[in-house]
Amino acid sequence: MNRLDGMLAALSSVYADAAALTDRGTSHVVVDGHAVVSRHAVAGVGVRVEERMDNVSVELLVAKEARIENPIHTCIGFLQPRGTQQVNIRLRLEPRSSATILAHCLFPNAEIGSHAMNAGVELEEGSELHYLERHYHGIAGGMVVWPKVDVRVNSGARYFSDFSLTEGPVGRLELCQRVQTAEDAVAEITARISGRAKDEIRIRDELVLAGKSSRGLIRTRIALAGDARGEVIGITRGQAEAARGHMDCMELVRDRAVARAEPIVDVSHPLAKVTHEAAVGTVDQDQLETLMAHGLTPDEAIDVIVVGILR
Repeated sequence: MNRLDGMLAALSSVYADAAALTDRGTSHVVVDGHAVVSRHAVAGVGVRVEERMDNVSVELLVAKEARIENPIHTCIGFLQPRGTQQVNIRLRLEPRSSATILAHCLFPNAEIGSHAMNAGVELEEGSELHYLERHYHGIAGGMVVWPKVDVRVNSGARYFSDFSLTEGPVGRLELCQRVQTAEDAVAEITARISGRAKDEIRIRDELVLAGKSSRGLIRTRIALAGDARGEVIGITRGQAEAARGHMDCMELVRDRAVARAEPIVDVSHPLAKVTHEAAVGTVDQDQLETLMAHGLTPDEAIDVIVVGILR
């Protein structure tokens, strides 16, 4: 089995439509370690890659006023039991363009390894991006994952991100995102993570509402079990007239898991407004009893509640 077939097989195990990577009407980049094993671009999408011994760089450009119908796929990871990966991503949407990116981070056989990603994203005036990142880390739980994302959402642009790690223990996750919005821009940042065994989960989201009438939301959902530990720091800065922001954090703990949430509100303009809510605790007893009354065992009922939180 060659590298491309191996990555496609791994993707098929967690994503039903892996055949999209062989569709000539769909842009994609597939990376195993620091080697680009496949790339393809359609009209309106520019793809540039650069391989080095110790890192790989990917640049994606969506052209002015282009409306990319099929999601752009990036499939990045490694197939070996041990490995180190450094990925640099630059993504730019030109004015009034739109696209969806499905980012698959796959480490199906990883026993010990690290994955570091530095991403810079810029949405120019009136553009719209939906960025969906999905992680799968096998069963060993020996990875260290460091995604760092810096996003600029310019005037009238709209940015929606969704980070999901719900399949397999990760080991250690350090997720750091910073999003800055200009006038009339919108940004929504979502993270949905399941921690188990001895996972260590740390999330730091920062939303800077720098433009007049900009709006933003940070939404975090974490379910922790076993000896997992989770820490969420959400920061929203209201810096402009009529800027509106909200933070919504929920952490569910069971077994010996430990969770911590720290919302930070920083408002420096008298006409800006930021709100927040956080809930950290165990499974709701009323929900548990209702599901058990319908014939589920306690463990089955808890699984249903966890799935609902992470949806």
